Amino acid sequence: LRQNDTLVIWKLDRLGRSVRQLLSFVDQLKEKSVHLKSLTDSIDTSTPSGRFFFNVMASLAEMERDLIIERTRAALDIARQKGRFGGRPRLFTESKKEKARLLIASGMSAREVAEDFGISVKTLYRHLPASNRSDEDKPPHGHQE
Repeated sequence: LRQNDTLVIWKLDRLGRSVRQLLSFVDQLKEKSVHLKSLTDSIDTSTPSGRFFFNVMASLAEMERDLIIERTRAALDIARQKGRFGGRPRLFTESKKEKARLLIASGMSAREVAEDFGISVKTLYRHLPASNRSDEDKPPHGHQE
């Protein structure tokens, strides 16, 4: 950007995460005699009223972001209290772990069990304590699969 250029953005909240960040950025633009224009927020810092409106909108954008974060955290806490957790569902469920333990106890190798369940041997080892596997299925000391 050069002197007297105008930086055009779609929306103010895309420019920074906090009022401090936005104000700092706009100050840097001002030092270079560059103006800021936000299309969605109707802000144009080339005018006194535009600079005032920028400060108000920057504060509102930060408050809105903080409220969204607060509501999201509250909703996640409520979900956890109800026993729901986010993320990808576990494919290797407790019932599958028990079946894998039985298969290993019956003499099937860890590699065969892992293939049957569509998981890696490393995943199988991570979910089944060493005491539940036969010695031949345990990885050699110091080695990981």
